[in-house]
Amino acid sequence: MSVSRISSRNRRLNKAQKLSVAGVSTLAAAAVAISLAPNDASAAPQPQHKPAATAAPIVFTGVQTKSIQSSVIDQNSTAALLVKAADKAKDAEKAKVEAKAEAKAKAEAKAKAKAKAVAKAKSKAAAKKKAKADAKKRSAKKASRAAHRKPIYKNNLDGWIREALNIMHKKHIPGTYEGLHRNIMRESSGNPRAINNWDINAINGIPSKGLLQVIKPTFDFYHVKGTKHDQYDPVANITAAANYAADKYGSIDNVNSAY
Repeated sequence: MSVSRISSRNRRLNKAQKLSVAGVSTLAAAAVAISLAPNDASAAPQPQHKPAATAAPIVFTGVQTKSIQSSVIDQNSTAALLVKAADKAKDAEKAKVEAKAEAKAKAEAKAKAKAKAVAKAKSKAAAKKKAKADAKKRSAKKASRAAHRKPIYKNNLDGWIREALNIMHKKHIPGTYEGLHRNIMRESSGNPRAINNWDINAINGIPSKGLLQVIKPTFDFYHVKGTKHDQYDPVANITAAANYAADKYGSIDNVNSAY
């Protein structure tokens, strides 16, 4: 290999590598030069006051030149291999660190995604639970309002009987729609303003009045709290008469004639 090709190879090395190789090469060349210099022990030293003789230039043979070149090439190759091995080790360590960092980043991303999914599932479950609770609450509130809402009854015989039955149920007064309607039709024909002015009660000054023809003392005694204190009021008249019939006959349903 020529010297120019060696120089070209050296240029590819970094600065530190070049200094290392140059140093090795210089030492090798110096060692060869010393080994090839003439060594004449019999030559007498020259007097110091005389000028020293000029040393003859060292001439290397072709074999010696090739040997030096081979030595320098070997040294350069060894240095290059060491640098290459160091770079390879460094690259391997760097790749190992990068791989470890990448694996850690993937693990963290996976853990984060899992935590996010769990949080989302919990949030969804909580929202579903809340929606269910709210629906139940609304249903209970609606049922409560319906239970406490005062029913609206028609202002006719059917409505009066139904309203009276509702009050009787709350007060535990027995009686049915059929029993009330049957006795009302016999006593007043469904006229809430009906009055008996000819029987013994009328003669005694306490005529029977209203749908179920009750006298004032009976109405006052069996009046159901919460209704109007008026004999002519349809609901008050029905409930008071039904309360009286329950006390005397067990139920208005058991009454089939004047009572």
